Amino acid sequence: MGADDGRVFNQAPSLAQTLAREASDRIGRVIASGIDEFIALRRDIHQHPELAFKETRTAALVAERLSAWGYEVTTGIATTGVVGTLRRGSGEKRLGLRADMDALPIVEATGLPYASVNEGVMHACGHDGHTASLLAAAHYLAKHGEFDGTLQLIFQPAEEMGGGAKKMIADGLFERFPVDAVFGMHNWPCVDAGHLGCVAGPAMASVDQATITVYGKGGHGAQPQETVDPIVVSAHLITALQSIVSRNVNPLDMGVVTVGSIHGGFAANVIPDSVELKLTARSFRPEVREVLRQRIPALAKSQAASFGASAEVVYQWGYPAVINHEAETAFAREVALETLGADKVDADFRARTASEDFAYMLQKRPGSYLFIGNGESASLHSPKYDFNDEVLATAATYWARLAERYLA
Repeated sequence: MGADDGRVFNQAPSLAQTLAREASDRIGRVIASGIDEFIALRRDIHQHPELAFKETRTAALVAERLSAWGYEVTTGIATTGVVGTLRRGSGEKRLGLRADMDALPIVEATGLPYASVNEGVMHACGHDGHTASLLAAAHYLAKHGEFDGTLQLIFQPAEEMGGGAKKMIADGLFERFPVDAVFGMHNWPCVDAGHLGCVAGPAMASVDQATITVYGKGGHGAQPQETVDPIVVSAHLITALQSIVSRNVNPLDMGVVTVGSIHGGFAANVIPDSVELKLTARSFRPEVREVLRQRIPALAKSQAASFGASAEVVYQWGYPAVINHEAETAFAREVALETLGADKVDADFRARTASEDFAYMLQKRPGSYLFIGNGESASLHSPKYDFNDEVLATAATYWARLAERYLA
């Protein structure tokens, strides 16, 4: 039959595609054969969680392993950060891969045999898994890696609450350990285990906080006419704050204003002098972030004034949005397709409104932040969360393949 008879023929994979998949399979087999060691390591880290800038045990464990495998190891970056450097050949390209190490101030409720022994501290976000998977990749690359260039493995402290990425940068991270691109990865619950999501452009939201104190005039609850009731003012203000996103932000953009805390008064029949509100503001675009920063204080003060009260606003900048670079994200997706296959690369993966201080690294160097499915599990920051050990080999294989491809 002729070529124009309407039928579609599947093209056979090219030689390059076949070789790429064979290389990925080879890496996967080697890593899978020794993954039990890193599952045990992950569980050990899980059992001994450490808060921001206190990751001394974890950092020592990372440094010891990297050194034993032949990496040039530097410790004490931004207090507890670790960088392992591995050079091969004469290539000039330099790649950075980052994992976070810190835990959260949460009482664990998993009931696991390797549950936290540090009361009130747990790995509720999977940083134990991030660290272990990058170490598994580090082990493979040291023993079997085929690349030509410089690999910088960045083990970062204090992602959760301390802005460890920003402090590592201030401590000369990219001057002391130069990279042409940097990549990171976070597990994500309720996404199929081992499936990878790549998002070009904004991938995670910025997060800022504001504390609003509304000052009125207290008095007896039976004589409101003699008071300026800050609770009534606050009730109107909470509703008014929602108009910022609905009326000041372009409907095609994302913005979130959430009042998560309100405190005022102590008795049913007493009108207090003041009320304190705490809120979070999130967005993907810097322009929207600036709108929120301007409108929240302005609205709080004018709303309070309309009732004869006053408002004081303390606005705190948090992490900026994670904005992935187009070329590096396209490369990361290409490697994912080679390594995992099209059925395990989520083409419709969307940006997340959580925040991440990897944003600071992407402000300094091109790169991309990726998401790997954790399967059906409790949500991040839940006292019942646990990293899925089935994901370790997949994440490590992906890191190893990305390193070999980038430093080819």
